[in-house]
Amino acid sequence: MLALFHTILFQPVYNLLILLYDFIPGNDMGLAIIALTILLKIILFPFNWKALQSQKALNELQPKLLALQEKYKDDKAKLATETMNLYKEQKVNPLSSCLPILIQLPILIAVYQAFRVGLTALDPAQLYSFVPHPESINTISFGILDLSKSNVILAFLAGGAQFLQTKLLPMVKPAKKAEASKDENMLASMNKSMLYVMPIMTIFIGVSLPSGLTLYWFLTTILTAVQQYFMFKSKKKTEVTVIETK
Repeated sequence: MLALFHTILFQPVYNLLILLYDFIPGNDMGLAIIALTILLKIILFPFNWKALQSQKALNELQPKLLALQEKYKDDKAKLATETMNLYKEQKVNPLSSCLPILIQLPILIAVYQAFRVGLTALDPAQLYSFVPHPESINTISFGILDLSKSNVILAFLAGGAQFLQTKLLPMVKPAKKAEASKDENMLASMNKSMLYVMPIMTIFIGVSLPSGLTLYWFLTTILTAVQQYFMFKSKKKTEVTVIETK
């Protein structure tokens, strides 16, 4: 299994990183990481978009789920049945937003490993025959940033990007004073906590990682936030058009 991961995921990502490093004028690893991040986001776009569509569909169902919980608040079995019927009727799988993320997880691990190797010492044994073999890797990017060492500023930027990404996720507020909204109030409270907990965790982890990895984390989070913005912005435009038509 490890050999399959190494051959199918790690080596292609590592070779692409080195190829971009060698191809970009000035051999700037920071620019290579930026280019690799954009390429990976393009490759993974269908999975990211599918996950966002699933999040959007689940979000749109929240009012109906709240109504069911209010209607069947004293009958848990009936509530479970009607909830599953609603998912089936609307053709929504509550786990569908997790699957694309799980598919991407091995790729993210491969990226981490590729950066770990690429930012410490060049390993010619991992390079394909058609990939140029640079004598060494210069980890100083933009003339000032050592990508092999941690960077507090980048860690805070990654944390800020994480806050923005979470903030852009729409959340349906439960009806006030509704007995059945107790669980939703708890969920809303958890979501609000995650809005601040995730950025703090990102900063905490980011200051312990090589800044090359933190740079990738920052860039991929920003690009994901942009995807979320356009996904949920299109939803708002649709709602406005429907209202104006009526």
